[in-house]
Amino acid sequence: MRIAILDDDESQIEVISHLLSKAGFNCHGFSAGKPLLKRLRRESFDLLILDWSVPDISGTEVLAWVRSNLPQRVPVLFVTGRTSENDIVAGLAAGADDYMIKPLRGSELVARVQALLRRAYPEAVRDQITFGAYRFETSRNEVHFETQQGPRVALLTQKEFDLAIMLFRNSGRPLSRSHIREVVWGRDIEIPSRTMDTHISRIRTKLEMRPEHGFRLVPVYSYGYRLDRVSEQLVE
Repeated sequence: MRIAILDDDESQIEVISHLLSKAGFNCHGFSAGKPLLKRLRRESFDLLILDWSVPDISGTEVLAWVRSNLPQRVPVLFVTGRTSENDIVAGLAAGADDYMIKPLRGSELVARVQALLRRAYPEAVRDQITFGAYRFETSRNEVHFETQQGPRVALLTQKEFDLAIMLFRNSGRPLSRSHIREVVWGRDIEIPSRTMDTHISRIRTKLEMRPEHGFRLVPVYSYGYRLDRVSEQLVE
């Protein structure tokens, strides 16, 4: 999962990124609020770690923008050097899901992040995940789904399975090519554009992704892909 870290202290960003990267997360650091907002307008993150005091705009202003403009409720961990109860209450009132006071303790930080992600994305830790007519069996990389001709079972490769489940979990949400590449292939892995398109095509074929089955996978010009849920009225 992708985590954005906002802190004006570069060393703090490095420490947090190191701790969370070791726990298996992809981390992106920002030392000011406006560059983070610019990225949030183009890409998506699964969790935000926001410092209170940063240049240009405060962490609370970033949080207010996130809650007002992002369609999905992204979990936010608020980090502050302020210890007064009023400051902590203000952060929570602004929409933070949890808070920590500096200096951060590494094991507690990882535990808090994991707890927030489990609450926000409970389907990510289940053996079976269902989206409409599609049931993902995470232990076997199988997808079961219903068609007018009867039940189907699709066996996917690991990359196909990771890509498919990410698309379903983010249905209705445009995903950039860089986001897809990072989540499925890894942040430091460069792949040809054709590789991603080939995997998308295989998923569309194996899962018979047509409107009559409730979902439609469409390209977003010069950006990436979006999986749309199709209502029964539109199919009829």
